[in-house]
Amino acid sequence: MEARARALTPDLVAELERLAGIPSIAFPGHPPDEVLRAHDHVVRMLAEAGVRDVGAIRLPDTPPVITGSVPAPEGAPTVLLYAHYDVQPPGDEALWRSPPFTPTRYEEDGAEAIRARGIADDKANLIAHLGAIRAWDGRPPVGVRIVFEGAEEWGSPLDEYPAAHPEAFRADAMAIADMGNLRAGRPTLTVALRGVADVIVEVRTLEGAKHSGNFGGPAPDAMLALVRALASLHDDNGDVAVEGLRREPWTGPSLTDVEFSEAAGVEPGMPLLGTGTLGERLWSGPAITVTGVDAVPVDRAAGACVPYARAKINLRVHPGQPAGEARAALIRHLEAQRPFGIPLTVSAAGEPGDGYRAGPDGPATRAMTEAMRAAYGTEPVRMAAGGAIPLVSSLHRAVPDAEVLLFGAQDGRCELHAPNERVLVSELENTVVAEALFFAEFAARWGK
Repeated sequence: MEARARALTPDLVAELERLAGIPSIAFPGHPPDEVLRAHDHVVRMLAEAGVRDVGAIRLPDTPPVITGSVPAPEGAPTVLLYAHYDVQPPGDEALWRSPPFTPTRYEEDGAEAIRARGIADDKANLIAHLGAIRAWDGRPPVGVRIVFEGAEEWGSPLDEYPAAHPEAFRADAMAIADMGNLRAGRPTLTVALRGVADVIVEVRTLEGAKHSGNFGGPAPDAMLALVRALASLHDDNGDVAVEGLRREPWTGPSLTDVEFSEAAGVEPGMPLLGTGTLGERLWSGPAITVTGVDAVPVDRAAGACVPYARAKINLRVHPGQPAGEARAALIRHLEAQRPFGIPLTVSAAGEPGDGYRAGPDGPATRAMTEAMRAAYGTEPVRMAAGGAIPLVSSLHRAVPDAEVLLFGAQDGRCELHAPNERVLVSELENTVVAEALFFAEFAARWGK
């Protein structure tokens, strides 16, 4: 089986390049026809791979969620395969070394890589699912249930759907391929995801802008008040200073400071914020980021006191803490601030998304661990992830007995959501092999 799966690599790379060439951006303002073109391409690939009953969940104002199935052999378990076919916008295309929707092969540290927007997040992982099914000629030793989403990056109503329709997602294990390895060549199972919530804080102090010479000093400047309030969110070390947000030590494997700095593009001489291990700061503790500020732009600034300012705050939440509870703690903290005696207006933005934490190992987790070990030739590791996938928590609530396996062809340097996103061909190949072997391992362990 391993040799058969590896032999598929050239064809799968070609399919990946065709899929990555489609700018399937589900964000408003981008052509919806391109998302539907990617949908049709994926549907064709699934049908050719032997997936039956290829259909869709159609939800309001969102591209179709692709569904399909391969019946389980007698007495075998069923595995739900999740990925998404939409991608992030490319951002500033001047920062790309090649056009974002022209998949470009190149060599990185002796390894073959392909650069394109969405090629790692999440089209390589979708192709990995396809490859694992093809490795078994469309008849794997487990049942398969397909759930491929078309608006994950923008925010799909699918997040709320499983709780009301659990039978549509019934499975014994869920292979969520929207993650990747700690570093290239080191197979990784993600065992926890942080939750996420957003908050808006506003300050209004004056009827309008006032001359900073005539009024500056005693006039309550909204920007000064906002900056002072935002500064209260962290202590002098850069640790989150909001009471009620859960944080625990992280004792598992992690990136080194150097690896993290390289992946994050930290400028030379800049410190990393906070105390404790990187894992604690990234995965088992909260993070607060000011993601946007509304005020007078610098190039249009006049000599005037600012009457109004607001900021959007993104909160990442410990995997075991409800995101709504954590958001309430952040709102309480900000409402308690009175910078210079000025009250703030604080409100929730959007819906919070809970995190996820895996339970004790079951047969699926043990089977995937063995499959990864065989595919990569090295011992798998387990880590958490700072990014949120609210659908995972929703799926877990809908089908609580199913083991959730988070993995994929990404790695710590793949630049997802950034310019020059790329995937390594070796990571795609090993992911396909691991998943194909997992099917056999899980079937063999089922019921024992």
